[in-house]
Amino acid sequence: MIKTEPAYRKALEKLKEDKVFIEKQKKTLQEMGLTKEQVEKALQPSISFHEQLKEEVAYYERIKRGEFDTMINLHQLGKTLIAYRIYTGLSQQELAARLGVSPSQVSRDERNEYYGATLERLQQVMEAMRMVSKTEIQSGDVLLA
Repeated sequence: MIKTEPAYRKALEKLKEDKVFIEKQKKTLQEMGLTKEQVEKALQPSISFHEQLKEEVAYYERIKRGEFDTMINLHQLGKTLIAYRIYTGLSQQELAARLGVSPSQVSRDERNEYYGATLERLQQVMEAMRMVSKTEIQSGDVLLA
């Protein structure tokens, strides 16, 4: 997952480089006399990595526009917190300052997608980002009191 603007710009550059590399490799393999199927098989790892990076770039661009996936369980909370930070334009350094922790702590938390963070810590992060949660209750939902 791309978490910072510099990482996003680096990913865009890598996509350009990968595209050129794949085309060069394809031409080289064809000139070697490989069949279409052999060329495709040889290029598959590079193409798969390229497609995965394209998906990460597209996800980053979506969250920058505020297009979030619906969170259906707490396992997605860490990724949602990171996405919201990106959407609001808050850097990891700025979030660290608001929390009173080091930027490396925020980087570690995000690298782990807040896995293992306490509820208190998660609440502090949400408050630092001025994040508001909304719960929709629909017919048939089970509420725990």
